[in-house]
Amino acid sequence: MKKPVPFGKYYLLERINVGGMAEVFRAKSFGVEGFERLVAVKRILPNIAEDRDFIKMFIDEAKIAVQLGHANIAQIFDLGVVDNAYYIALEHVHGRDLRAIFDRCRTQGEPMSIAQACFVIMKVCEGLDYAHNKRDQSGREIGLVHRDVSPQNVLVSFEGEVKLIDFGIAKAADKSAKTQAGILKGKFGYMSPEQVRGLPIDRRSDIFSTGICLYEMLTGERLFVGESDFSTLEKVRNVEILPPSTYNRKIPDELERIVLKALAKDTDDRYQNAIDLHDELQAFVYTASEFYSRKDLAAWMKRTFAREIEEEQREICRVHDEPP
Repeated sequence: MKKPVPFGKYYLLERINVGGMAEVFRAKSFGVEGFERLVAVKRILPNIAEDRDFIKMFIDEAKIAVQLGHANIAQIFDLGVVDNAYYIALEHVHGRDLRAIFDRCRTQGEPMSIAQACFVIMKVCEGLDYAHNKRDQSGREIGLVHRDVSPQNVLVSFEGEVKLIDFGIAKAADKSAKTQAGILKGKFGYMSPEQVRGLPIDRRSDIFSTGICLYEMLTGERLFVGESDFSTLEKVRNVEILPPSTYNRKIPDELERIVLKALAKDTDDRYQNAIDLHDELQAFVYTASEFYSRKDLAAWMKRTFAREIEEEQREICRVHDEPP
């Protein structure tokens, strides 16, 4: 995208991602006296927008997600429609998702450090715990479940912030997948066994998915991946897991126990709350002296993605200098 494209009250600068359900643009909003803000605009793809059930659920869920205000959840600013295209505008997180980070670690030939992996997942758990316990205005628990905790939905900024995205959208996608083939494709490897079976799910499903992310970052290997979607689903259904130390001998017994508890097949054997997983990881990092901070993560991100940061900064400056 060469020149900013008007889209309602936003200007789309460049497309940064596209999936089975939506495309995401880096965009700018403008106000009085030269006020401007960089945002991400997620626009529902035209073929999905024709599904009225999906759109209704998308709107309902976005209304819930907009109430979530937490440091580890990307903030939603706006929900709207332009030329029959529904969109949400959300906080722009200048960084990379965990999938890109996982791929970069593989390219470098070693998995993420134990301290770094634990830190990232602890932050994911903090965001999940907040959302899982969110109450409505009358004080009743909403019962929010993310349903799609996966590397693509965990963003790490170049400043070392960790943020979950797509809260509330997964449920709509889940329901609509019966009529819209491909929405969930590629996500099968991050589902819980009860999700694969089509059973009712609760917060413990998100904990299982978080456990998969932790396993993969620690080992540098995909956990549930088959030659086809069906074989991947079968692996999840049967919870076929090799202990993480099979791939990474540096993983201590206590950390392995934590990972495998998060990945327990039976929901009753899992951590019952995201904060319980967080607290056990925290106790482990203190005991093992695996201390890590946002500052450490920021330094690693800036070092690891130095070339990309420079290129993106040049592009943002170029667009900034062009009048819309």
